[in-house]
Amino acid sequence: MCHQTVSLVARHLEANVIPTVVMGCAKDIVEHVGVPRFLFSDFPLGNSAGRPNDRASQAQTLALALDLLESAVGPRTTMQSPLHWSDDPTWKLDFSNVERMSEEELAERRARFARDKEIARQVRADAGLKVGAAE
Repeated sequence: MCHQTVSLVARHLEANVIPTVVMGCAKDIVEHVGVPRFLFSDFPLGNSAGRPNDRASQAQTLALALDLLESAVGPRTTMQSPLHWSDDPTWKLDFSNVERMSEEELAERRARFARDKEIARQVRADAGLKVGAAE
């Protein structure tokens, strides 16, 4: 789900007296929306809850979020996770940067995307859901 949507839902829940913590990687978007509590992880998008397949980083991220829920002293409180995606900050230049990918890698990603779309289309069809022509 996109950071803006999650942030707007959090604001709605907070307005209805349900406390929230947004865990995210898009600091500019979440802070712009103005959520009450935000745990920022300087990770690639899609990794707000920790590193993939790394239960320790996921558990630590959840613990930080719960601590923030308990300890935030005011609205618009942002906590930065101490976890790092990589010791080398150049990952931000390389992560999903099509300008730095070879033609072969781009072709493989396009093929994988097409396969995933076909799998999703079949799952929807098997579930009796409408499958649009534009998909």
